[in-house]
Amino acid sequence: MQISVPTRVVDWRAATVILQAAIEKAEALGIRINVAVVDSGGQLAGFLRMPGAYLASIDIAIDKAWTSAGFGFPTMDAAAILQNMPEAVKSGLPHRPRVVLFGGGVPLTDGGVVIGGVGVSGGSDEQDHQCCVAGLAALEAAAG
Repeated sequence: MQISVPTRVVDWRAATVILQAAIEKAEALGIRINVAVVDSGGQLAGFLRMPGAYLASIDIAIDKAWTSAGFGFPTMDAAAILQNMPEAVKSGLPHRPRVVLFGGGVPLTDGGVVIGGVGVSGGSDEQDHQCCVAGLAALEAAAG
């Protein structure tokens, strides 16, 4: 009987690249954000808050990252995904603690395996999503 399995998580170096690139994208967009990176278990791996970013958005950014890591899809896609779910799921899931079903969370994958998530809060749904994508693009470029 096997009693454990290996787990893959985001490295701190990767989290740092993502955080910096997301902040740089926010600066280019003229917004102030909070950005979080969580590992595959939803635990915080890195966080940055721009001066002047909304205080309430701290937890929202973390929860967006947690949601995308846990479900494996961008939070921007949640509404479309929920349309195909049973009514009980559609009505119940939004009421679960920490679940965020609007834009700004993106799963972090490596070779098709979810190793974490990125969450941004402070701009519009689309702006937050763009900052997440910028972080992932910078990581991809750094990884070569």
